[in-house]
Amino acid sequence: MDILIRLKKILSYYNLTSSTFADTIEVQRSSISHLLSGRNKPSLDFVMKTVNKFPEVDLYWFLYGEGEFPKKEKVVIAEEIKEEITENKEETKPTLLSADENLIKKVDLEMKTPNIGDKKLVKIILLYNDGSFNEFNQ
Repeated sequence: MDILIRLKKILSYYNLTSSTFADTIEVQRSSISHLLSGRNKPSLDFVMKTVNKFPEVDLYWFLYGEGEFPKKEKVVIAEEIKEEITENKEETKPTLLSADENLIKKVDLEMKTPNIGDKKLVKIILLYNDGSFNEFNQ
């Protein structure tokens, strides 16, 4: 089996267009077009980028056609990892209104302001010793 056929099999397996594949492995789109047309042979850099971005692609299978595609090992697809990371980020984002709103109310209740007339509180800035800060607007 020719490496060109294996490349087409990878595109089919991941349901990718040649443009999307080129963007994913960070090569020029024209290089994929030249490979698929048979004009050029894949470089080592191209092969390594493909193997690194797509964990199911075995290096020896891609180069020599030996082994199986996809790998039989249990490997998580890169997109699933991205989704998992995105979900974790969303779960760990602090909710500004819930925790900070209670803090503002507590500060409002505990703060004893001198006679300031008709002035209203607009902003509170808390400065921490590590250089970070929280800003609360009303």
